[in-house]
Amino acid sequence: MIKLSRLFFAPLLLLLLATGFPCRAEDGYRLWLRYDQIQDAGSLKNYRQSIKEIVLQANSPVTEAAGQELSRGLGGLLGTAVPITQKLSQQGAVVAGTPANSPLIASLKLGDKLSSLGDEGYLLLSTRLQGKNVTVIAANTDTGVLYGAFHLLRLLQTQQDIKNLSLSSSPKVQHRILNHWDNLDRTVERGYAGFSLWDWHKLPDYKDPRYVDYARANASIGINGTVLTNVNANALVLTEDYLKKVAALADVFRPWGLKVYLTARFSAPVEIGGLETADPLDPKVQAWWTDKVSEIYRHVPDFGGFLVKANSEGQPGPQNYGRTHADGANMMADALAPHGGIVMWRAFVYDNEVPDDRHKQAYNEFKPLDGTFRKNVMVQVKNGAIDFQPREPFHPLFGAMPQTPLMMEFQITQEYLGLATNLAYLAPLFKETLDSDTYAKGEGSTVAKVVDGSLHNHQLTGMAGVSNIGNDRNWTGHPLGQANWYSFGRLAWDHSLSSAKILDEWTRMTFSNQQQVIGPVKEVMLDSREAVVNYMTPLGLHHIMGWSHHWGPAPWIKDKHRADWTSVYYHRADEQGIGFDRTATGSNAVAQYFPPVAEKFGSLEKCPEKFLLWFHHVPWNYRLQSGRILWDELALKYQSGVDSVRQMQKTWNTLEGEIDPERFAHVKAFLAIQEKEARWWRDACLLYFQTFSKRPLPEGVEKPEHTLEFYMKQDAKFVPGI
Repeated sequence: MIKLSRLFFAPLLLLLLATGFPCRAEDGYRLWLRYDQIQDAGSLKNYRQSIKEIVLQANSPVTEAAGQELSRGLGGLLGTAVPITQKLSQQGAVVAGTPANSPLIASLKLGDKLSSLGDEGYLLLSTRLQGKNVTVIAANTDTGVLYGAFHLLRLLQTQQDIKNLSLSSSPKVQHRILNHWDNLDRTVERGYAGFSLWDWHKLPDYKDPRYVDYARANASIGINGTVLTNVNANALVLTEDYLKKVAALADVFRPWGLKVYLTARFSAPVEIGGLETADPLDPKVQAWWTDKVSEIYRHVPDFGGFLVKANSEGQPGPQNYGRTHADGANMMADALAPHGGIVMWRAFVYDNEVPDDRHKQAYNEFKPLDGTFRKNVMVQVKNGAIDFQPREPFHPLFGAMPQTPLMMEFQITQEYLGLATNLAYLAPLFKETLDSDTYAKGEGSTVAKVVDGSLHNHQLTGMAGVSNIGNDRNWTGHPLGQANWYSFGRLAWDHSLSSAKILDEWTRMTFSNQQQVIGPVKEVMLDSREAVVNYMTPLGLHHIMGWSHHWGPAPWIKDKHRADWTSVYYHRADEQGIGFDRTATGSNAVAQYFPPVAEKFGSLEKCPEKFLLWFHHVPWNYRLQSGRILWDELALKYQSGVDSVRQMQKTWNTLEGEIDPERFAHVKAFLAIQEKEARWWRDACLLYFQTFSKRPLPEGVEKPEHTLEFYMKQDAKFVPGI
């Protein structure tokens, strides 16, 4: 029986190997770190000639991790083992280290080239050592060597020439951090890829091997921090039992350059400390936080600090005691400062008792506090002033607080972009914000320059991304959603990279270096976010999603316990027109921007049409640049969103047989879901807005499948991520 089985399976094994597909089912677990053998014969031959050994003279957990990754990656890509040694013995070595821990690196006298690269930058160099051709990975620290190792592997994965390397790279932003909105019961707020990775029940005794792969993936794109817990915080994570579990994760992450951070519930001194108050100016409260922080550092010596959501959406904060956000942040900052920790204080605040445009409230609260925060505090600001919409103008706080470091907060998880079943490549969204000009110090004062500290000369800088990661085997729910995690990390490291460049890298590393694969994948993904905008919220519409879960269209939502949690608050459709007037005749939110931006956004004629209904209440018969009236343009935008998804389906179908069948089928099924939901959005929104416009659908827009009443009766149950 056994002999027969071997005879049967041996030819099948050979067939699978010949096709180039891995023998195991492809579930996306390996992300962009696949390291399958290079298929191009010429490239493979050149790489094998250039790389024959890895020389590591240092001995630390971080250099050991770098060596493991180089060995794993090079062995897989070249199809042959690449030994690790401490002595240079042959042509074609990869020599990695710092001048302090590697005599070979020190002998190259690279001090001038390394001096500007900081603690995390690195140099990749083709040179000669001891009469031999070598590839050098040099840095000032072991962490820099680790990042350089991943860069070298990326060059091989994307089949770049490595014979004459002379490049350096260092991060433009200091703190590059994932925010996990993970709860202690393993549910994930706005999580669409399963439950939390952190198995708190089994920690600290069992450390899931997946934690290492998580850290590897982050290190490969330069992410150096992770906030383990939800911004809607639970004070229990600060207790001794949980700090032991946090320490276990920190131990796994440390060799990969990844620090842990925690969310701090402001009322923790009352909830777990036995105090009667959490007033930040109370000496007992200050002492409690000082002691608690010291306890954390005893467990996690390199603890990064706190992320805080306070006085927002029911979370406790300093305003409960008549204090300011600065009072609260500074109390925590003082406790963290002796240990080198930081506070990331979120600016996402709004008060239902304040009868003002929600767009304006964060600016109104934080602008007067500029210059009052401690040096180890960053104010963490969402990319837009409302809440992670498919498209928003940049937040007016960027550029408006020159004395305070502002940390960017992007949402990688797709809370308002169709959850994990809709494809939306988000690098264009991130770039749109980063490249926006604030005019804070004249033309060229981009949001990116605010965030990287160069505009106002801040050394403390950061960029946060709300994670889309869960315990699904493919990590992100949608196989192509991995690109959003990847692109966030790459842009946090270097915001000058283009969306297309990042996508090209990711596609080559994740699927193939063959043009018949790269072309269609990029075509499907590059315009996907714009497609989502068009079938959900075109021309500056915003926040018209389903109540609470934010899934599906619901522009009719009204009469809730707070106005700014309804759709009608934002679109303000009536028989005259549609849109939120944020000009001087309305809420005057445009005045929060610097004059050149305010003038552009405040003018009906000059306002970019992608933001038109964000800033203006526009008549239905107003003529747009296309020559069409607003109603017709709006309807055709919705239709174009549907048409774009259908084109994405056609393009994706050309990949059948070119990529593994598992991921092909998975994405194909999700694109079918997306096409169905795009039609749902188009029909529901146009039928509803038609009750105000009183106009027929223009030619080219398909007739809705159901009545408005049908769509209004849809009541989704058990939507994930609530």
